[in-house]
Amino acid sequence: MFHVGGARSALFNWVMAKQSGGTLVLRIEDTDASRNSPEWTEGIIRALAWLGMDGGEYEGPYFQSANADRHAEAARTLREQGRAYYCDCTRERVIERTGDSNKGYDGFCRDRGLEAGPGRALRFRTPDEGETVVVDLLRGKPTFENAVLEDFVIARADGSVTFLLANAVDDMSQGITHVVRGEEHLSNAPKQQLLWEALGGTPPVWAHVPVIVNEQRKKLSKRRDKVALEDYRAEGYLAEAMRNYLMLLGWAPSGDREIVPWEVIVEEFRIEDVNSSPAFFDVKKLKAINGDYIRMLPVEKFVAECLPFLEDAPFEVDMEVFNQLAPLAQTRVALLSEIVPMVDFAFLDEPVSDEQSWTKAMKEPAAEILAAVEESYRDARWTAEELKNRLEQVGTAHGLKLGKTQAPVRVATTGRTVGLPLFESLEILGRDRTLARIAAARARLTA
Repeated sequence: MFHVGGARSALFNWVMAKQSGGTLVLRIEDTDASRNSPEWTEGIIRALAWLGMDGGEYEGPYFQSANADRHAEAARTLREQGRAYYCDCTRERVIERTGDSNKGYDGFCRDRGLEAGPGRALRFRTPDEGETVVVDLLRGKPTFENAVLEDFVIARADGSVTFLLANAVDDMSQGITHVVRGEEHLSNAPKQQLLWEALGGTPPVWAHVPVIVNEQRKKLSKRRDKVALEDYRAEGYLAEAMRNYLMLLGWAPSGDREIVPWEVIVEEFRIEDVNSSPAFFDVKKLKAINGDYIRMLPVEKFVAECLPFLEDAPFEVDMEVFNQLAPLAQTRVALLSEIVPMVDFAFLDEPVSDEQSWTKAMKEPAAEILAAVEESYRDARWTAEELKNRLEQVGTAHGLKLGKTQAPVRVATTGRTVGLPLFESLEILGRDRTLARIAAARARLTA
C-alpha cells in the first residue's frame, strides 16, 4: 500500500528535483524487517510509475539494509568518540525511576561504562546544553532545547541500527541535499541533525509538509480512511488527475484554478509557498477534478482507459458498439469504474432490474405512454432527432413535458432513471431491441 501522503511527498520531491536539475532518490527504508516485504516495494514502484515517476525519473531503488556495514561502522565511530554509550534499561525500569510513564529516557546509563552485550542498546549522547535549530523551508527555524532531547537509541541490542542513524548515514553517503517529508517527522529532525553533525556532515535542507486530514479534520488513517493510492487507481481515477490534486494539498497555483497542466505545476511550484496548516483530503473535489480530466481526454484515449473495467464486466462487450457509446459516456462519468453500469443496457439481453428506478418512473400514465411510444416508434426513422420528436408528440398528447414522458421509456429500455442521453442510446440500441423492451415493460405494468 502506498499512502497518498507518501505520494504527495514524492511528487513534491520530484518537482523540486526537476526545478533544480537535481536527482530524485528512491530509497527503501527496510531496517525493520517486520514492516517490509518485496511485494510492498513492488507496490511502491508501480504506484510511482503510475504517477509518472518511472525508473528513468529517479535514482534507485536503493535498500537501506544493503548499507548495514556502513551503519555499524558509524555506530562504532560514535561510541569511540564518546558520543554514544550502551544501556541496559528497559522501559519499565525507566518508569520506576522517574515515576512518569510519559517521560523519556533519564540518562541513567550515561556514565556506567557498559560494554556491548545481551539486552544492551546503543544510545546517542545528546548535548546537555545549547539548542538545535532546524532550518525548515516551510516552518522557519524550529528550535529544540538540547536538554529536553532524550538520549535516543541508535542501535538495538542485536546490533542492528535504528531508522534515525541509518537514515543519516545513507543521506550523507548519497549526497542528499534536500529532505521533503511529512510533518510527523519534524520531531526526528533535531536528532538526525545532531547525528549528521557528530559524523562530520552538513545537515540537509528540511521541509516538513503539512499533515493530511479527513472530513473530521483527523489525520488520514488506513484503519479509518481510504488512503492507498492503489485503491483510487482501481476505482477509476486517472493518474493525471490524482497527480494534479495531490499537488494542491497545501499549495495553490496562480490564478485561483484547480486544473493545472503538469508543465505549469513544475514551473510554478515553490516548496516555500506550501501552507503549514493541515491539508484536507476532499474526495468530492478529487472526484470532480477526475471528471474534468476524463472529459479532456481524446475519445480514443478514453476508450483505452475504460478497457480494464470493461474486461471485468459481467457481460461481453462489443467494442464497435462501445465506440459509439463512448462519446456519450465520457461526458457523464467522473470515475472510470462508472462506465460499466453506464453502458450495460447495450450489451445485456434485458436491462437491469432496479426496483427503485421502476417504482419512481412507472407511475400513471406510464402504461399508456409506453403503448403510444411503441406504436409511434414502429415506423419512425431511427435517428435520435426523430425519436425525440416522436416522444415529444406523445407527451403533448398526454399533457406531459419531455422529462416526464421519457422517464418510463428510459427505465423500460435501460433499467435506470439516469444514464446516457436517451435518444442517442436508443439509436444505438436499435429498433427491434428498443421495441421489445418497451413491450416487456408495458406487459409487466398491465399484468
